[in-house]
Amino acid sequence: MSSISIENGLGIHPYALLARERRAEVLASNIANADTPGYKARDLDFRAALNSVQKRQNFSLEATNKDHFSVTLKGAEGEKYRNVNQPDTGDGNTVDVDVERNLYLRNALEYQASLTFLNSRISGMKKALKGQ
Repeated sequence: MSSISIENGLGIHPYALLARERRAEVLASNIANADTPGYKARDLDFRAALNSVQKRQNFSLEATNKDHFSVTLKGAEGEKYRNVNQPDTGDGNTVDVDVERNLYLRNALEYQASLTFLNSRISGMKKALKGQ
């Protein structure tokens, strides 16, 4: 019989929160540097961050049921520069403030969803410990 640990009970979800938090910092930095000449917009590859944790912690994100969502993880690590989707204004800055704000908002919503899911897992563990 294997032992039960908090880490096993929470799975990859605390790491997902940390990755979302780091991505929020990167996106906020992009917005703050929108007028900095030569600044290149960056982003954090969330899937690569989870893939890195998965390899270190031996988590499996494979679907175990045909109704589960498919998750594809890529092998790239860390921050990357974003592809430019606007013409160069002459100062070499690649930040599109509208894109950054939208990505920041989406990341904030995904962070909240991850936090809600993690709270649900913790609540379930507390109920199990109390025998409910």
